[in-house]
Amino acid sequence: MVGGRVRRSGLLATGVVAALGAVLAAGWAVESHRKGDGPSHAASPSGPSGDSGPSRSAAPGKSPAPGGTPGSARGRVVNGRTQPPTVRSPESASGRYVVARGTARPPSGARGTTVRYAVEMERGLPFDVTEFAATVHRVLNDPRSWGHGGRMRFVRVDGGPVAFRVALSSPALTDRLCAPLVTGGELSCRQGVRSVINARRWGTGVPWYRGDLAAYREYVVNHEVGHALGHGHERCPGPGRRAPVMVQQTKSLYGCRPNPWPFPQVGPAH
Repeated sequence: MVGGRVRRSGLLATGVVAALGAVLAAGWAVESHRKGDGPSHAASPSGPSGDSGPSRSAAPGKSPAPGGTPGSARGRVVNGRTQPPTVRSPESASGRYVVARGTARPPSGARGTTVRYAVEMERGLPFDVTEFAATVHRVLNDPRSWGHGGRMRFVRVDGGPVAFRVALSSPALTDRLCAPLVTGGELSCRQGVRSVINARRWGTGVPWYRGDLAAYREYVVNHEVGHALGHGHERCPGPGRRAPVMVQQTKSLYGCRPNPWPFPQVGPAH
């Protein structure tokens, strides 16, 4: 991104993606966090896009990002921010989603078109669905995110029609949902109505974010939701420049500096 505008560009081709991780043998489904909501229903793959992309870039390694070890305690400070603990995700989990309960509204005074969305997490992952949902909601309603300047405001719901669903998924379920794109157990994607977030990346980030896991999580939410909102991949505008959020930063920075926001020149929410 240059001057706060989001540009569409061609995909990047830089090598061969890592081999696929384990894939769920059975189908996947969604279920509500509330008891008694009736039977779950199967997801329907269609039209994937995301950090996997048709480009065949090498995926990041499976080792955790610098600055912490899996399961490390809270309290590390990177770039002036206290970091969440790094967490190692299992290769696969239940294959079924739980939906974050309740409604979360945008901040008072937020303007723009109201966009309804849901948050899901695959059962069996070592994360808290309420904390995950709170992070997603904070990121999307930050003035540096897609709602910048009153473009839109985001309301999280647990039922009814939604524009997209942000789904934290094991590497195996991610691979299954994102096919035919090759995610290799490492990458995330947008598939149909879902912005699929790979739990491996959520838990450890990538090395080129240099231990700033909080910033990487902001990036992956904004990037995959960006696809849900119709934005395509972008290129690094030049060495040392700030990477547009739609650069495939999970693969590489391509000479740019890390940036998790569509509109980084705006101050953060307080």
